[in-house]
Amino acid sequence: MADLTVVIVSFNTKDLTREAIDSVFKNDLGLNVDVVVVDNGSSDGSWEEVEKVRGQKLKLIRNDQNLGFAKAVNQGIRASPGKHVLLLNSDCKLKRGCLKRLFDFAETKKEAGVIGARLLDTNGKIQPSCYFFPTVLRAAKRYFGGRNEADKYLPKGETPSEVDAVVFAAGLITRRALERVGLLDERYFMYFEDLDYARRVRRSGLKVYYLPQAEAVHHHGASGKDIVDAANQWRRLIPSSKTYHGALKHHLIVWIMWLGQKWEKLLKKGV
Repeated sequence: MADLTVVIVSFNTKDLTREAIDSVFKNDLGLNVDVVVVDNGSSDGSWEEVEKVRGQKLKLIRNDQNLGFAKAVNQGIRASPGKHVLLLNSDCKLKRGCLKRLFDFAETKKEAGVIGARLLDTNGKIQPSCYFFPTVLRAAKRYFGGRNEADKYLPKGETPSEVDAVVFAAGLITRRALERVGLLDERYFMYFEDLDYARRVRRSGLKVYYLPQAEAVHHHGASGKDIVDAANQWRRLIPSSKTYHGALKHHLIVWIMWLGQKWEKLLKKGV
C-alpha cells in the first residue's frame, strides 16, 4: 500500500495539471506516493498531456463528460491504493515538504479526519484556507452584528489549529475518515462539498485541522472557472446550498443576505 495517493480532478487546465503532477513527484521526500488524475471531459488536450507521464505511479481516469467535482473525486479515491488521500486541485502546486508534513501529521494525530494545507497565491500572499460552518446566525452577524464569520478565513499563528472546515484545494483525508465517513456526497456538483464532508467528519467524532507548515500555491478559481461560466455559477451554487442547508434555511439565509446588502447600500448613501 502506498503511503499517500494524490487525487487530481482536471477540467481544461492542461498546463496547470501538469505542474500539479510535477510538484507531487518532486515532493515525495521518501514517501511512497502515487497519483490518480481524473479528467472530467476536458477539451483542451489535458488528458493527452497526462498520458505522456502516465506510468506505474500515475493512473488516469478519463470521463467523457463533466461529472462534477465530488463524483470525480470519488472515482479517484476508489482507485487509490494509498493509506491516506490528498485531494489536490489541478490549479495547485505543492511547496517542498508539504506532502511529508501532511502525512506525518495524519500519522501523529490519530483523531484527525481532514487536514488542510496553507494556501498561497502566485505572489506568495496567504489565502484564507478555512471555513466556519455557515449558519443563519452567522449570516445575520455578517450584516447586522459587525462580525463576519460567513466567509473563508485564516487562523492566527503558526501552530496547527482545529477548525470547522478547510478548503479542499489541498486537503488530506485520512484513511480513518474514509472508513468511518465514506466518500464525498455526489449530490454536490460544485460548491459545498468540502463543508459537507467536514461536517460529517466532525459528527463522526474525528477532527478537522489546518496545518500552516504545509503549503501549496493556488491559482484561485482556475480549476473551476470553466466548469460553469460566471453567469451560471448561481445555478450550481443554489442546489448545493439547498442540499447542505435544507430548503428552509437556504431561503432564510438568502433573504438575510439580500436584506443585508440593501442595508449596506442605504448606509453608504447616508454617509
